[in-house]
Amino acid sequence: MTNAARTLEKAFIGTAGLIGVGKSTMAKALGDHLNLDVYHEPVDDNDYLEDFYADIARHSFAMQVYLLNRRFQQHQEIIWRGRGAVQDRTIYEDSIFARVCRDMGLMHPRDYDTYVSLFANLSNFMCRPTAIVYLHCSPQTCATRIGSRGREFEQGISLEYLERLYEAYEAFVVEISKTIPVIQVDWENFGEVEALADAIAREVGRSNYLRRVTL
Repeated sequence: MTNAARTLEKAFIGTAGLIGVGKSTMAKALGDHLNLDVYHEPVDDNDYLEDFYADIARHSFAMQVYLLNRRFQQHQEIIWRGRGAVQDRTIYEDSIFARVCRDMGLMHPRDYDTYVSLFANLSNFMCRPTAIVYLHCSPQTCATRIGSRGREFEQGISLEYLERLYEAYEAFVVEISKTIPVIQVDWENFGEVEALADAIAREVGRSNYLRRVTL
């Protein structure tokens, strides 16, 4: 076991970032490197995903409630099992997508208020992750990666939507770093996973702040 693995054997690490940034790849790599369980974002078994991208306004509320429920289930399982894990997108990020949908007129304000109330109630039962790894990347690059991975239902994702999410993520990272350590990594050109794991090990457990690491 590497030094990084020994340091983080009971850590709860979340990977965060835009659609297409490479969270799932990073989560798996970190899990393998640090010998941690990995909880992936629901895609293949997501009953709403294709409908959501076909008509976001119609399905945005149902989609966000579905994801919140699944993410909360993962979150609680990680805590109950009492051992380290990597989560592919954290529960805290779901509110970003809901707010962007509301701001773009793709979710009714009443539905958004209901979602926020539900999230607030669930938050009473959540335990904060040890750290969040934020993979920073431009909306343009993420759009290219979405096109390259070839999921047909994602091909209609607009650059405007990604740009709105990017702006919301930038604000989210500053805010969440006040309570959960955030390790921001430049992922525009990907990077060295082994070095990133060691960098995470160095930063976990320190004060709550936004940290940037250079590999």
